[in-house]
Amino acid sequence: MRSALLEQIYTIVAQIPEGRVSTYGRIAAMTEGATARSVGSAMRHLPEGHELPWHRVISASLALADHEGAARQHEKLRAEGVAFDAKGRVPAHLVWP
Repeated sequence: MRSALLEQIYTIVAQIPEGRVSTYGRIAAMTEGATARSVGSAMRHLPEGHELPWHRVISASLALADHEGAARQHEKLRAEGVAFDAKGRVPAHLVWP
């Protein structure tokens, strides 16, 4: 992936406010050419020591993707006050922007 595109993705993710989430697709739509899949790839390959709020990026279904870090992601979001419904989804009013 182009470094300029990665920079766009990381810049957008850095802007997601605490207690809010965004989707891979919404972030992709704010870039110049990323896809939801490429945003997911960028989140999986964050550089060591990064401070990006990767945990605030979720799937379009508003549920956490099934991945190795899902439990940690859930924990981090709950610590920020994000509530989940009985099916594990984030309420739509918490989606940014």
